[in-house]
Amino acid sequence: MKVNKPRPVNLDLQTIRFPLTAIASIIHRVSGVITFVAVAILLWLLGLSLSSPEGFASAAGIVNSFFAKFVLWGILTALFYHIVVGVRHLLMDMGYFEEMETGISSAKISFAIVAVLSVFAGGLVW
Repeated sequence: MKVNKPRPVNLDLQTIRFPLTAIASIIHRVSGVITFVAVAILLWLLGLSLSSPEGFASAAGIVNSFFAKFVLWGILTALFYHIVVGVRHLLMDMGYFEEMETGISSAKISFAIVAVLSVFAGGLVW
């Protein structure tokens, strides 16, 4: 079977430039995976803290370390990103922000909102 139009040969992801809307969508999926994994970590930490007074002290000791605070800040940032961009996707499903200009603008606004919420989360964690 002969193909009239040759298929693209260059599939090197480092040379392909994704539009901002595609980057927002890909990061939304990644933040969903991070949030899913984070639920297991947070449930383990909750179970440890509720197991006994010693377990609570152990969980408090874990949470007070710099690395754990950094991980909690990352979890909160991923959760905020997933919520904000998820609302953006829902609005797009309803017919808003479907044009290229408004889609790029809504992605930039979503990034700005997440940046503010991320700073807020950092203030909560530290």
